[in-house]
Amino acid sequence: MAGFKDPDFLSRQSAAATARKAALERFRANAADPALAERLAAREAASVARADREAARKAAKDAAAVEAAAQAARERELAEQAAREAAAAVERARTEKAAREVALEAERKAARDARYAARKSRKK
Repeated sequence: MAGFKDPDFLSRQSAAATARKAALERFRANAADPALAERLAAREAASVARADREAARKAAKDAAAVEAAAQAARERELAEQAAREAAAAVERARTEKAAREVALEAERKAARDARYAARKSRKK
C-alpha cells in the first residue's frame, strides 16, 4: 500500500480533460468513417420502412373498423326491417282473425235468425 498515491485535484482534472480529448478524437474518427455513414443510412431506411408498415397497418385497421361499423349498421337495418315485417304480420293475423270472428258471428246470427223464423213459422 505504500505505492498508492492519492491524486490531487489538478491531476484528476487533467486526467478528465485528457479522457475527454481522447473521446472527442475517437468520435471524430468514427464520424469520418464511411461505414458509419452507411450504417446510419441503413438505420434511417429501416426506420422509414417501419413507419410505413405501421401506417399501412393503421390504415388497414381503420378500414376494417369502418367496414365493421357499416356491416353492423346493415345488420341493424335488417333486424329493424325484420321487426317491422313481423309486426305487420302480427297485425295482419289479428285483422284476419277479427274478420273471421265477425264472419262467424254473422253466420251464427243468421243461423239463430233462421231457427227463430222456423220456430215462428211452426207456431202459425
